[in-house]
Parts: sequence; structure tokens; C-alpha cells
Amino acid sequence: MNKVNFMNDMPADRFLRVEAVLDRTGLSRATLYRKVRQGTFPRQIRIAVRCVGWRESAVTAWQRNPNLYRADDQLPASGNLGNR
Repeated sequence: MNKVNFMNDMPADRFLRVEAVLDRTGLSRATLYRKVRQGTFPRQIRIAVRCVGWRESAVTAWQRNPNLYRADDQLPASGNLGNR
């Protein structure tokens, strides 16, 4: 059963930490961050002072069509780190 965010009746989205993203995508850490810089992978979101994560829905969208994915296709979210 999907959890629902009652604020807007949308399914709740989880944050994935870097190791989970690397595991799901098969990318190396260097390739992941290069793709983020190039805009061909979703941007990470700051979730604490020294902690970032990726929205699970954004990673899933990338997995559906990684060759055509562009980060600017996703809705902006507060806390995006952009270029590091």
C-alpha cells in the first residue's frame, strides 16, 4: 500500500542516499556526479547539514529513459544543490 501525503494527496516520496542510488543505477560515484553536473541525472537535495539524497521518483524517472533524461524536465525542489 502506498503512503499518501495528506497535504496534497500525492504518494509520499522517499529520499535515497548515494549508496542506494549507486546500487539502483549501476553507476560509479564519479559518473553519478558528472551526470548531475551535466544535467543528465536528477539533482541531489540537501536533507541535513552534511546529508544529501535523491528523490526516489526522480531516480525512477531517470531509469525509465536515461538517454533522454534532462534534470530541467523535473519540477524544481527547494534545497537543490545544483553545481557543487
